[in-house]
Amino acid sequence: MDDSMKQLQEKLIEVEIEAENLLLARQQLIENDRVRNGNREALTALRRRAKTTKTSVPTPFESLMRDVESRLLVKEVCSTCGNHDSKEKTWVMFPGADVFANIPFHAAHTILEKDQTLLDYEAKKLQSFVKEKSLWISDQGVLADSINPDVLRSMVTLTDKPKTEQNE
Repeated sequence: MDDSMKQLQEKLIEVEIEAENLLLARQQLIENDRVRNGNREALTALRRRAKTTKTSVPTPFESLMRDVESRLLVKEVCSTCGNHDSKEKTWVMFPGADVFANIPFHAAHTILEKDQTLLDYEAKKLQSFVKEKSLWISDQGVLADSINPDVLRSMVTLTDKPKTEQNE
């Protein structure tokens, strides 16, 4: 084989590897979204059980001001538990292990909220990776028939501006 054919073959292999990484990242993003939705549903069920919403439970300051007569310095109020008995046991299935555990209500929603935060972070990371790989593949000219590289580049580099900057 001559040098130009070897270069073409190497370039095709590189693009195929990056495209495979892109497809794997998209699949991981779908799985991540599935788990995030499950966590969100579980947190909603726990809030319903505690008869609270994200905004229905007063802040610790509001609780402090309401309880000034009783001279409590700080009354910690969980935004999910509210006045619900946080030591009440609830069943939780841990992902990946198919193991059920009967743990305190407060511990269950705390674990779910931490997992949700981690999953949100991972989703943003994966979305950035997908954008980066899509742009790279487009720059190689592979998507030239379906999407103009300049259009794709402008879509990938879009940023959200706060409303204050947009009004000025």
